[in-house]
Amino acid sequence: MEIVQIVGFGLIAAVLILVVKEQKPLYAFGIAAFAGISLFLLVIGKIDAVIAVLENLSERAGVPSIYMATILKIIGIAYIAEFGAQIVRDTGQESIAVKIEFAGKVLILVMAVPIISVIVDAVMNLLPTGG
Repeated sequence: MEIVQIVGFGLIAAVLILVVKEQKPLYAFGIAAFAGISLFLLVIGKIDAVIAVLENLSERAGVPSIYMATILKIIGIAYIAEFGAQIVRDTGQESIAVKIEFAGKVLILVMAVPIISVIVDAVMNLLPTGG
C-alpha cells in the first residue's frame, strides 16, 4: 500500500504549505519543491522493474535494443518535462511551464526521428512497386 504513504505524504506537505504560505511564501515553495522531488525519487525506483520487463520483451520479440533504449529515453523526457513544468506552475509561472513542455515535445520529436524513419522504410518496403 505504498500509494497510501505517497498520498499521506502529499497531504501533509499540502497542509504544511497552506499553513506556511501566508507568512513565508518562499518556505512554502521550498516545502513544495522538496515534497515533489521526494515523491519523484520515491517512484523513480519502481521504474527499474518496468525497464527490465520491457527489455526482456524486446529481446524476445527481436526488437533491436537501440529502439527500446530510444523509447525509454522518450518516456523519460516526457515524465521529466511534465514534472518540471508542474513545479514551475506551482510558482505561478505558467508561461515558463508551457515552454518547458514545448521543449520536452521538441526533444521527443528529435529522439523519435530514427524510429519514424525505420517505420517509414518498413512500410515502403511492404508497398508494391508500380512497375
